[in-house]
Amino acid sequence: MKKFVSIFKNKEIVNRIFFTIMILFVLRIGAAITVPGVSVGSELTNAMNSGNALAMMDLLGGGALSNFSIFALGVSPYITAQIIIQLLSKDVLPALTELSKQGQYGRKKIEMATRYLTLLLGAVQAYGIIKTMQNNSYISLSLEDNFWTYAYIVTVLLAGAMLTMWLGDQITEKGLGNGISVIIFAGCVRSLPIQISTAWTKWIATSVDHGSTALIRGTFQFALYILALILITGGVVFFELARRKIPVQHAGKGGQSASMARASFLPIKVNSAGVIPVIFASSLLMAPSVIASFISADAANAGWLKIFAYSEMYTMPWFGGQTWQMPWGLLIYLFLIIAFTFFYSQMEIDPEQLADNFQKNGSYIPGIRPGKETERYVGKVLNRVTCIGALSLAAISALPVALTLSGVFGADTSLAIGGTGMIIIVGVCIEINSQIDGLLAGKSFEEVTGGM
Repeated sequence: MKKFVSIFKNKEIVNRIFFTIMILFVLRIGAAITVPGVSVGSELTNAMNSGNALAMMDLLGGGALSNFSIFALGVSPYITAQIIIQLLSKDVLPALTELSKQGQYGRKKIEMATRYLTLLLGAVQAYGIIKTMQNNSYISLSLEDNFWTYAYIVTVLLAGAMLTMWLGDQITEKGLGNGISVIIFAGCVRSLPIQISTAWTKWIATSVDHGSTALIRGTFQFALYILALILITGGVVFFELARRKIPVQHAGKGGQSASMARASFLPIKVNSAGVIPVIFASSLLMAPSVIASFISADAANAGWLKIFAYSEMYTMPWFGGQTWQMPWGLLIYLFLIIAFTFFYSQMEIDPEQLADNFQKNGSYIPGIRPGKETERYVGKVLNRVTCIGALSLAAISALPVALTLSGVFGADTSLAIGGTGMIIIVGVCIEINSQIDGLLAGKSFEEVTGGM
């Protein structure tokens, strides 16, 4: 309560909160404006609740894709472009590698390259989405079906994506949290009240007219659902905050006390990759259908594409005219998440570079020799921690898909809990809380120094 009062006494924090809310309000208005010349079918809403790749894009767009709005692309092209540029900067393209070492100037050049790549990826993604939705009868065009119509719709979607990216930058600069993350966070939070309301209607509201026994059973089911939601949220919070602390000592500081020595450590997050592996895995799973849509409508509707649909069971022939089903899409999805988690963690924490920096700064890990031995030790710890993080991230991401495929909630697939949205909500809340703590600490320091 004391912290809550302190927040509203701090003018800077209040202004940042107000600014962030206003930007999100603008985004919600844009998300409600359907692209002119496009009619949205009733099946699109059901598709957004099925947990497929389009649903992931809707999540990254703050719910804008479900209306095929001017902000339908959201921040997905920008995030994909960022990942690709980061990969290319790791000794793949020498020019980008050199820029990454040139400080502020290099970062500006890399950011410009990311924005140009965002335009290219956004154009390809926009056309792929249009054709995919047309082939599935999610949308229909009221304009002539020709090149200029598609060019017009792609241009509108690209303009919306660039405006969304700019608004995200404004939140980062003048609001609270990382702007891109906050935009995704707003889309995830939007679905929570609807989800709880749907659960209330399913288990309690519909049981009132069926006697006290049905009402008691429905109340128990609803309470169990809320408890599961709380427990999963608590598990995600623990998962996001979990760290492996490697003790570090510094040469020339022999007078350190035991408490100071314990306070000096290298923290390695269990989930150092965040939700980037999930986003990239979803983009790759959607790539075959986007490529097929460029070829022909028949190719886009080919049955083999369902192999990459992680929310569906793929039916295959068996002996004696029988068939059997396997969730190949979900298995590929989990494999990609685990692979990208390991890959991205190695990018975020480079053991070789870390060992080199330790040697330059006169730092060392107690009991471990500097140089190659430090590199091997950090690499071993990172791999073990990342293994736990990758499996946990895959389990949380697959939970709503697994619940949907199992039919636990019947036709109400929107009731599936967990998933990427939960990770994003928890991660952004932790980030915003840390930023607010920093602003409050800065204000307290100013008050103390001002009093002196």
